[in-house]
Amino acid sequence: MKKFSIILPVRNGGEYVKECVKSILSQTINEFDLLILDNNSTDGTSEWLNTLKNDCIKIYHANESLSIEDNWKRVVNIPKNKFITLIGHDDLLDENYLKEMDSLINSYPDATLYQSHFRFINAAGAEVKKCRGMKAKYNSAEYLDAILTHSLDTMGTGYMMRSTDYDKLGGIPSYPNLLFADHELWISLTGLNYMAVSEKECFSYRLNQSVSKRSGASKYIDAFFRFLDFLSTLENKDERLREIIKKHSPDYIQFYCTSLTHRLLKTPVNQREGKAVASFILNCKQKADTLSPENHFQPLDQFSVRLSKLIDNNPILQRFYLLFKKVYKKSFYS
Repeated sequence: MKKFSIILPVRNGGEYVKECVKSILSQTINEFDLLILDNNSTDGTSEWLNTLKNDCIKIYHANESLSIEDNWKRVVNIPKNKFITLIGHDDLLDENYLKEMDSLINSYPDATLYQSHFRFINAAGAEVKKCRGMKAKYNSAEYLDAILTHSLDTMGTGYMMRSTDYDKLGGIPSYPNLLFADHELWISLTGLNYMAVSEKECFSYRLNQSVSKRSGASKYIDAFFRFLDFLSTLENKDERLREIIKKHSPDYIQFYCTSLTHRLLKTPVNQREGKAVASFILNCKQKADTLSPENHFQPLDQFSVRLSKLIDNNPILQRFYLLFKKVYKKSFYS
């Protein structure tokens, strides 16, 4: 049995998925299978995948179009090797990725999550910037602290874990559009023991039209609140985590309250699934009070949040704002 499974969920991967597969097949060690979960692609991806002739490749075509959550949920139900990693279809592995992960596992055999440093690339594949520096090891408290203080670049690609741990946790949780889902998964896996990190750069993460950028305000808000509910469960399990959540959750909620208030304001009312700026702000305050009693979180202290609430509460101002954004966007891109 091989040691690694590289798992690639994809729908309409275009040219990017070809680059991704090429990077995977260029690994300097061959102890791996490539498991591709094709989500009923309609752009020729399915047909191209069927032309691949390599014994390490196993393709699982969906019988119908699935949501991104349901396609990734299939990972739990397919045969996997001892260690697995997930990769976005537009990301790229360096040829030494598996070799470095193998070395990391041998150096830290009791770790439950592994990662390396990486670089961000643009749509054309040119390097944009390096990821932030990481420590050699993170326990669950340190990792959670890094997430809540935005001091760690954490993506879906690059992480290595045992397939038994992944399956035991139920796989990646089905958050709307998988937003914040990787946060919960990596926190949970780190909580089983700790995460070990290689100082080497071993993959490229593409800054493209990501799911987070394409997702509507309503799904983003639903996913955000689900993650905050997950933090509540952590508070009940571990005193160390409770103190970190109590300390950092107000500023974390403030960050997303501000950005999602603006996203919601830019969304036409008929696409909001009943959400309004005022109620969203109130819900953020309630979540903050639950996670961190006696906190300093006052969302309306931010001028942009107050202004968004004022505009959203007035149908005339709201329509004028949307019209202004539409005209401004057209003139900007013309």
